[in-house]
This record gives sequence, structure tokens and C-alpha cells, in this order.
Amino acid sequence: MINSSLEYLKGVGSHRALLLFEELGLKTLKDLIYFFPFRYIDRTRFYKISEIEDVNLDIQLIGFVKSIEEQGFGRKKRLVVIFSDNEQTIELVFFKRISWIKKAIKVSGKYVVFGKPNLFNGVYSFVHPEMDLIDDLNSPKSAHFQPVYHSTERLKKNNLNNRYISRLIRLAILKAEGNIIENLSIQIIKKNNLICRKDALFNIHFPETQELLNQSVFRLKFEELFFLQLLILKNKALNQKIKSFRFKKIGDNFNGLFQNLPFQLTRAQKKVIKDIRKDVLSGFQMNRLIQGDVGSGKTVVAIMSLMMSLDNGFQAALMVPTAVLAHQHYSTILKFCESLKLNVGLLTGSTKSLEKKQIISDLSDGKIDIIIGTHALIEDNVIFKNLGLVIIDEQHKFGVAQRARLSKKSLFPPHVIVLTATPIPRTLAMTFYGDLDVSIIDELPPGRKEIKTVHKYDKDKEVVLSFLREKLELGQQVYIIYPLIEESEKLDYKNLLTAFEYLDQYFSNHGFVVSMLHGRMKNEEKNKQMKSFLNNKSQILVSTTVIEVGLDVKNASVMLIENAERFGLAQLHQLRGRVGRGNNQSFCILKTPYNISYEAKYRINVLVDSSDGFHISEADLKLRGPGDIMGTQQSGILNLKISNLVKDTDILILARKFAKDLLYNDPDIKGDQNKLIKNFYLLNFSEKIKWGRIS
Repeated sequence: MINSSLEYLKGVGSHRALLLFEELGLKTLKDLIYFFPFRYIDRTRFYKISEIEDVNLDIQLIGFVKSIEEQGFGRKKRLVVIFSDNEQTIELVFFKRISWIKKAIKVSGKYVVFGKPNLFNGVYSFVHPEMDLIDDLNSPKSAHFQPVYHSTERLKKNNLNNRYISRLIRLAILKAEGNIIENLSIQIIKKNNLICRKDALFNIHFPETQELLNQSVFRLKFEELFFLQLLILKNKALNQKIKSFRFKKIGDNFNGLFQNLPFQLTRAQKKVIKDIRKDVLSGFQMNRLIQGDVGSGKTVVAIMSLMMSLDNGFQAALMVPTAVLAHQHYSTILKFCESLKLNVGLLTGSTKSLEKKQIISDLSDGKIDIIIGTHALIEDNVIFKNLGLVIIDEQHKFGVAQRARLSKKSLFPPHVIVLTATPIPRTLAMTFYGDLDVSIIDELPPGRKEIKTVHKYDKDKEVVLSFLREKLELGQQVYIIYPLIEESEKLDYKNLLTAFEYLDQYFSNHGFVVSMLHGRMKNEEKNKQMKSFLNNKSQILVSTTVIEVGLDVKNASVMLIENAERFGLAQLHQLRGRVGRGNNQSFCILKTPYNISYEAKYRINVLVDSSDGFHISEADLKLRGPGDIMGTQQSGILNLKISNLVKDTDILILARKFAKDLLYNDPDIKGDQNKLIKNFYLLNFSEKIKWGRIS
């Protein structure tokens, strides 16, 4: 019953059902019941006509209709209702549906009038207010707080306004009442002083008091986060039971690489390698997230993990989101493994067909030890002989299904390491990566200096160029980044090309070479420009954000970001991380017009004040919300109806605690006391359990 189509709900029909689905994604009674208000209007207070003084405030009056009169002709025709509160009168004016409204309103009838007042020539009136007869279903006796729902112009044109949606929700709750079953145990309800689910779902829509509304919101948030955490923890338990290869040996590849490292590993890097070593010895599949700020040395840890796989006779794969990053990792691995006799392959969407054919053949024959690639690695024709380890860089840029396909290219599930340079606030880590074991690289390699970040305006152009020249004359290199936003792509490219021409002329007059890099270039050209900068044949790289991740040039010490107000916080932080990789003091210059929005100013100030990725991530979370940061559409897990991972941290931690306790005491959720929890879990999360088997 609760999953029946809205089409059969009284007052909907096939046309409105289609509209509700197309505009709001509502298909069933359950969808409608879980379509929560985004705010409430307090209708407990009644105003006198003499108290009206604000045209921005929704207010309500109680009184009776003195008279109804049609005035004007043609387009100026209107219906004027004189309404009295026994002390004064006010006009209620209607321009649309005049004949229908005239028939519906009763002279001398007692009404509640609700709406925003209108002020014209010093006189207040109401235009198209809501009018409820006192004995009506929606009278103040039964609805003290009026719910307000998201709607669209198309819905309103078809009379599916807030009031009508509210009426449909009331009917849906009444119709589905027998199917709204409790989904938490008595113990959890009592310990958290929760109201029952049925009452919560009614009072979230039609609360009579603020207290009932608060209790309903808490109950539904707790329930939602409890089942989310239960899913994540259950998946983690399942992952820990999946058999995989045991890497018993530490051999020539690992030791050879370790001995030839041109630097000492940090304490944090060593700890993460120990965590990985423990995982691959267990006999069960490793699912580990390695989280570290830009420049913290995740790549070295990843390469050493690849060596563990090779030393035990297995192949390894590294999947990255962009071809630029794939090329960068390929060069880095070749450099690190120069003294080792390894066959390293590179596979991207632009790999030439003959070369691609050879790589695919070598992979299936086991001739390639390590393959680095983009989405091209998950194509059906890419087959491994014996894949033992998969490393996925910047996981949130890949969909769950894509990761699953790569992980299935092996006889047994291979070990999985996920790398992210996006420092993740605790609440997000508990949700998006709650089924993974987490290792954090929380210290920078020795000798790294903090990047000095400054905000400059367009009017400071000459000062900025002079500063860049000064650094170039010291033998250092410079990035200059321009935005590339899809909506204005043509204009952005034009700006980039114009800027390049100017900068090329300006710097060539001082003896410096300028390279350019952007997404429209062919791969050969991109690689040529990157190599030129990497080898210091060009000293300035003018680029779009294609260099956001991966490019590692030790000699680059200045990052100038033009129109910095157009970038997100995380993106600015990632871009800044391209400098500060050598021994020189590095700088990041955020350049903007003088007039920028408050939000843009806030982002710039956060970057200037802090280089702590976790602090920046928290600020980004407050600005954008979790969905944008983590790529929710691809996560396959998150579909929150009422909770907010930023605001509801306390409830999330509480819900996770109870989910943890439940699984500790009843791992398979078989106990009689947890029967309701298990039924709801299997009904709503069985599909997501399958995805949870892949990190």
C-alpha cells in the first residue's frame, strides 16, 4: 500500500501524478509522505487589522465576510471582498478565477485569512489570500504550524500549490497509516526517548506544537542516520570477511625501491605502510583509505604498496581520473623504479589503437607488472593475468559501478587502496568512507615550507608581474591559472588565449619562455608543453585547472590564480598544492576584481589564513554541503531526506554508536528484539549491500 502509485490517490490522477514525478521525483505514497517541509509558518498568532504594519510578513486574521462585489471591466475586472475583525475592515482582492471564488465565499461566514499584506496609497489590503472557513479541515484548531514545501511554477500552474500538496500528504498518511510500521527496537526507542515512527511522520507535516515538531525531527533524523551507519558498518564487516591474496613476501622490488629513495620517509608514511603490510598478510581483502593533504607523500606510499604486489607475483593497477595525472604518475613510477627491471604500462582513452592492443595483450599474458590508467582500465576487453592490488586515486571522482568493474578483473577480489588529497571532515569520513579502514598521513616531508598565500586585486597587475619576474630571475618557475567554467567555456578560452599572447610577449622580452596547457589540446601537444615545463625549458606555465592534481615540479615556487573568486575552496587548495614541493619558499597569489561577493571573499580569506586542509575542508563543507564535495550522485549510498551532515554531527555520532553496539551484540541482526530493524534494513538496503562489497 505504501508503495502504491500516487495516480490512485484521491485528487491526483494520471496527469498530476506525472507532474509530481517530473518536477519533484515523487512517484509513490511513501515518496509523498517523505517529502518533508523545508520550513513552517507559525499560525498560532492572530493579528488585528489595526496591527498590520509589515508587508514582508505572512500574517493571519480571524473575522467574517461583510460583502462581496465585482468591480471594473475586462482586464481590470476584480473581486473585492470586505472583511471585518469586528473592529476594522480590510479589502481582500482577487483578479483570477473570480466567478469560482465568488461562489465559494459565504457572506457572513467566519474565516481565517492568511497571506502577506499589500500597501497601496497608504492603505493595506490582501491580494489572493488563503481563506479557510473556521470548521474547515485546515482550520487553526488542527494546524498550528503550516508546512511549506518546495514547488515549481509548472506545479503551481496546475493548481499543485503548497496548500494542495499539504492536503495530498494528509490523505497519503491516512491511506498508508496501517503500513507505517516501527523500524527501531524498543531498547533504542527508550534509550533515546524517541516518539513512535507513525507519530513522527504525521507531526513532521502537521505539528500542533513546537515540542512535537522538535521530537519528530529528532526521531526521523536519528532513524535515517542510524540505518545509514548500519549499512556502512555492515558493509565493512562483509568486506573484512572477503578472502583475498596473502602477500607474504617483502622482496627485491620493495627493498630496492626503499634503499634508493632520495629522501627519508616520514613517521606518518612509515605507519601507513605498516597498516598496509598488516592488511595484505591477513588473507582477507584490504579496503583502505589513505588520506593526506596535498604534498604529504601519498604517491610514494602508493608506489611502495605496488612493490608488495609485484614481490608476491601479482600485477597491480593504478586508476586515476585524468589523462594528465596518469602521465604524471607514469613518469614518477618510471623514475622511482629506474633501477628495477619492471614493465610499466600506460592506458588512457587517447592511447593509439595499435599500442592499446599490445598493452591489452601484454596485460592478459602477465608481461605488464604495473598498469596506470584512466577509465580505460575498466573496459571489458582489459583483462589481467593475476591482478593483486588496485589503487584508486581521488575516489570520489569515480562512480561505485566503475570501481566495482575494476575490482572484478581478478580471480579473487584484489586488495584495494583509495587515495584522496581532499581532507575529509569527521562526519563525512564516517559516512562516505565508514566501510573502509582509514590511514592519515598527517605530516609533511621534512624541509617543506608553508606556502605564503596573498590576495591581490586586478589593479595590482604590475606589482604582481614584477614579483613573478623577480622569482623567475632567481631561476624559479611559475604557474598562472585561468578559470574554465562550462557555462562560459568559449569566453574562458578566449580570455586564456588573449592572456597567453600578452604574457608570452611580456616575459619573452625578459628572456623567459611561456608554455600553455588546456583541455582542448591534443594529448601529444599537452605532453610536449608539460615536458617543456617539467624540464625547465619553459619557465611559466599558463594553464586551466587541468594541472589541479598530479603535476609535480619541484622548481615551481609561485602559483598565480586569476579570477580566484570563480574557484571553489577545495579546488583553490588543490591548485595551491602544486607549489611548495621543493626547498624554495613558495607563494600563492589569489587575484580577483575589487568587487566580489561575500561568499567569494570568505573563500579567499580562508585560504589566506590557513594551509590546514582539514580546516579548509570544514569551511568548504559549510559553504557547499556534503553532496558537492564528495560527488554524492556517484556515491550510491547517500540519499538523505531530512538529515544534514554539517548540522547533525551529534545525532550522526549517536546513531553510529547505537548501530555499532547493535552489530557488536547481534552481528547478523537475528535477535527477536531487533526483528523490526532487520525487516526494514532488508526491505530498503538489500541492493546497497551489494555495492558495499566494493570500496
